[in-house]
Amino acid sequence: MEGAFKKMSRGSENEEKLRVADEEGELLDDEFLAKIDRLELVSRKVITGRIRGERLTGKRGQSVEFADYRQYVPGDDLRMIDWNIYGRLDRLFLKLFLEEEDLHVYILVDSSASMGFGKPTKLFYAKRIAAALSYIALSEYDRVILGTFDEGPPVLRSSLRGKRNVMRALDFLARIEPGGGTRADEAMKTFAFTRRRKGVVVVISDFFDKGGYEEPLKYLLAGKHDIFALHVLAPEELEPELSGDLTLVDVEDDDEAEITVSAPLLKRYKQTLSDFVGSLRDYCTGHGISYVLAPTTLPFDTLVVDYLRRRGMVK
Repeated sequence: MEGAFKKMSRGSENEEKLRVADEEGELLDDEFLAKIDRLELVSRKVITGRIRGERLTGKRGQSVEFADYRQYVPGDDLRMIDWNIYGRLDRLFLKLFLEEEDLHVYILVDSSASMGFGKPTKLFYAKRIAAALSYIALSEYDRVILGTFDEGPPVLRSSLRGKRNVMRALDFLARIEPGGGTRADEAMKTFAFTRRRKGVVVVISDFFDKGGYEEPLKYLLAGKHDIFALHVLAPEELEPELSGDLTLVDVEDDDEAEITVSAPLLKRYKQTLSDFVGSLRDYCTGHGISYVLAPTTLPFDTLVVDYLRRRGMVK
């Protein structure tokens, strides 16, 4: 992928800005990075990590934010005793603090053949979303695990942490190509059994899976994750401009259908798509999953900076 990565100096600070592109164009650019530099991902659930990072959880430990007191019992850390209270009450109390821990962020991108549809393709739009969320999370020192799924087991990149790993995340995303069918149930089952650390899971997909979307999402729900479903659709799918006698070929399994496009048929198609979108949205809402419809016609910076902020995904 020659020429995919370019680096630019940030003036006197001599820090590098990132310009990352694949065949369809830049995933991120300097102007957009400036807009998201102070954003962070939001978890609606308390997610317990293993090490101290930059996030506060409900687990009490040692950090800078005071939480409460409790009475001393033999074996407690003497360094946590509040000697001022002892001087006043002649009783030993421990100071309790909120522990700062890392957040695991899993970003799963649908790389099946149907994601290669549209101009720009749905996959390119999905990769831009994943790139932006990775940059935000890594900048906040969250732990990022990127993955792709189609008809086989998911392809997961080992976890990344810290802004120095942004280029590794973007390199992984830039190399994703569309292909194969969709078996999200198998992919999410494998993911659920191999990634047991709870965290934020972002699924970016068109959700066009003949097996349905319920079973894959159930595997994620069983893991007690904080789940976001970003539903990417192309304008050609939302408002198809077709007419006459056509042979439609499924890009994933080569199934063919002979049709004659008419106004009533287009009306039924739009109603079917609307029902599908509504059903997916209702399923997600009913199971505590944040659903976001992300048509590729929606300007990318508006989606991340404004739309996802209003949906409570970033702040």
